[in-house]
Amino acid sequence: MKILLAGVLMMTTLVPVQAETIEQAMAHTGRMENDRERDERSRPEVILKLLEIKEGDRVADIFAGGGYYSELIGRVVSPGGEVLLHNNKPYASFAGKALEKRFKDRELVGVTRLDSEADALGLGENSLDAAMIIMSYHDLYHTEEGWPPIDAADFMGQIVRALKPGGRFLLVDHAARTGTGNSAAQGLHRIEEAFVREDVENFGLSYAGSSDVLRNPKDDGSLSPFNPLVRGQTDRFILVFKKP
Repeated sequence: MKILLAGVLMMTTLVPVQAETIEQAMAHTGRMENDRERDERSRPEVILKLLEIKEGDRVADIFAGGGYYSELIGRVVSPGGEVLLHNNKPYASFAGKALEKRFKDRELVGVTRLDSEADALGLGENSLDAAMIIMSYHDLYHTEEGWPPIDAADFMGQIVRALKPGGRFLLVDHAARTGTGNSAAQGLHRIEEAFVREDVENFGLSYAGSSDVLRNPKDDGSLSPFNPLVRGQTDRFILVFKKP
């Protein structure tokens, strides 16, 4: 498998995990076929390099859903490392069948399930080398029946406290139109990149870099990511932060 990293635009120097380690995790014969199919649209070879993880690290995959990234991370940080596959009740319910399939009669290396709610994540303090939220940061500003309001400052405060000094925080989300801030989170499940960067910096993390590898200029931000016309092909931004 050839690892392609074109499109990575780093604003500061990040020390990446060895590409062959990621390649081995992606090429593992035990991976599920639908995960392999997702690789092309999610580009985990880029995401995992930006996350800067290595053997022995402890990582939180927050709102992990079915655990696509958790399984890959578990193999990268093993032996000696651990990834927390986190879901709250709504996410666990949404990803129910995928989670069941993930764990049924399969050996997951380095993966620990963590089921906890937003107001009590249970991440500890200075316990994480990295954390990530993939296409779910907008949910901090979304409410509907079955999805209770989240106190974003408290939620992010828990993550910041859990990260070790120098720990990385990476997020990917569906881009909203310029000037919309977090308003599109409600109806369109999107959020403006500039708002997210400022938001996360205000919560105490320092901007460390970005990538445009998931950008799609053909997506104008007018449709929900669940719309079949853009599902899996939305314009997505990637941001990386570090704890001072």
